[in-house]
Amino acid sequence: MRVAVLKGGRSLERQVSLKSGARVEDALERLGHEVLPVDVGADVVERLTAGRPDLAFVALHGRDGEDGTVQELLEVMGIPHTGSGVSACIRAADKVLAKHAMRDVAIPTPDFYAFSETAFRELGAAQALPAVEERLQFPIVVKPAGQVSALGIKFARTPADVPSALVAAFSYDRKVLLERYVAGRDLAVSIIDEDGSPRALPVVEAVPEQEDFYDFEARYEIGRTRFVCPASLDAAVAARASAIALEVYALLGCSGFARVDLMLEAGTDELFVLEADAIPGLTDTSLLPQAAEAAGIGFDELIGRIVAAAGGVGVA
Repeated sequence: MRVAVLKGGRSLERQVSLKSGARVEDALERLGHEVLPVDVGADVVERLTAGRPDLAFVALHGRDGEDGTVQELLEVMGIPHTGSGVSACIRAADKVLAKHAMRDVAIPTPDFYAFSETAFRELGAAQALPAVEERLQFPIVVKPAGQVSALGIKFARTPADVPSALVAAFSYDRKVLLERYVAGRDLAVSIIDEDGSPRALPVVEAVPEQEDFYDFEARYEIGRTRFVCPASLDAAVAARASAIALEVYALLGCSGFARVDLMLEAGTDELFVLEADAIPGLTDTSLLPQAAEAAGIGFDELIGRIVAAAGGVGVA
């Protein structure tokens, strides 16, 4: 089978996507597939039309890859693709949309407020910040609504920190999220489709070695973060984290594979969903491959299963 691997692109996560794509290409070749590497740009339609792939493996992170854009294009072209469809990608990529959906069905997520640039520029939203700060209490996490991998996320520990945190978040997106900070353990539940049903893989805990916050650099630079998989959790807590992640997966309409990030609050052992990632990374430090390995699923087998879930054949 000829598989186009979509990677790279224009987003700030280009380098991570290139790493994911390269690992996927190697695995697909070992599985016996013909690989068509595609660094996504203005000529993507031309290259896909000329290459005539049987399937597209989406390893494109960030803008265009995780927000439903490339999925829409592939569907227009009639090319089956791995991972979630357009609507699920749109819902997962927009943190505000996803959190409202979770809150509507009582899935626990940290309290939050969201504002657009227009609200600050034309509606005087800055005047409401003291009320927001009082309700959320410090520290507050300020993040762009449409970025993943911790890009643009800032801590505001005092009211004086909020303006610069907002400026940083708005440099990544036109809508920002102010969220209650949950102190505790950073957990991730990866999910893969198995025989038509979603399966939660062992929980991974990310433990930053130096920072007090799991930022973009800590996530992707080897040695900056220690990963524990399976996480050392009480069995009931691990089961609850998996159940909540599967709820989020179903709520957003994800398919194929995804990852749900949660915090286990210190002192209360309450779980809170931070976000869902419809196109999780597949690099050496990415959490989905680590969780699969802990479940006895090697990287090549993982890629084969993702291909099979997309309607392809896992091994050519």
